[in-house]
Amino acid sequence: MLCFRAFAPSITVPKIPEGEKVDFDDIHRKRQEKDFSELQSLIEAHFIQRKKDEEELLALVNRIEKRRAERAEQLRIRTEQEKTRQARLAEEKERKEQEEARKKQDEEAKKKKALTNRTQQYGGVQQRQDAKRGAKKQTEREKKRKILAERKKPLNIENLKEDKLKEKASDLWQWLWTLEAEKFDLTEELKRQKYDVSETITNQSQVGPLGAKTLRQIYKYAYIETEMTKNT
Repeated sequence: MLCFRAFAPSITVPKIPEGEKVDFDDIHRKRQEKDFSELQSLIEAHFIQRKKDEEELLALVNRIEKRRAERAEQLRIRTEQEKTRQARLAEEKERKEQEEARKKQDEEAKKKKALTNRTQQYGGVQQRQDAKRGAKKQTEREKKRKILAERKKPLNIENLKEDKLKEKASDLWQWLWTLEAEKFDLTEELKRQKYDVSETITNQSQVGPLGAKTLRQIYKYAYIETEMTKNT
């Protein structure tokens, strides 16, 4: 433990002039007045410093409050800006979605209109083709009747002799053989076209709707098959 000695300042005893009377009460009074004055000065200095410290503390508190208010204001501004930005983004997104929906509706409407026009156009073409095909069928029937009329000639074999009858029979057999050969060729051609049409329909169904060329082939095949059935 450290020990401290009380330090007492050296006191110089004032010299008392010779022949004068010493008034100790006066000296003591003056000493007290001096000590009181010094104490008063210390007290005043203390209160002055305390007031200064209080003012500095108050200023610090004010700065802290001001800074806190500034940060709160900045946060409010940033929050408002973020809300505005989010609202703008949402509005922009909604606008784009509406625009895309409108474009999609316009495209669908254009496709429907184009499909309707194409259907109407194809219907008109189909009607013309049907009319043309009907006329062609009529022409083919007339041609067929003419050919059959030419082929259906009377035999006139009543007055023919045996050698002429044999010759006529040979001609008829040759003519029948030719007809059978033509029928076989047409049957094979029909089978080939039927196979081609079936392959075309199968391939076309994998890539999209049938085209006009494919439809013409199907109609041609149906027509040939109908004619073959009639001839059979």
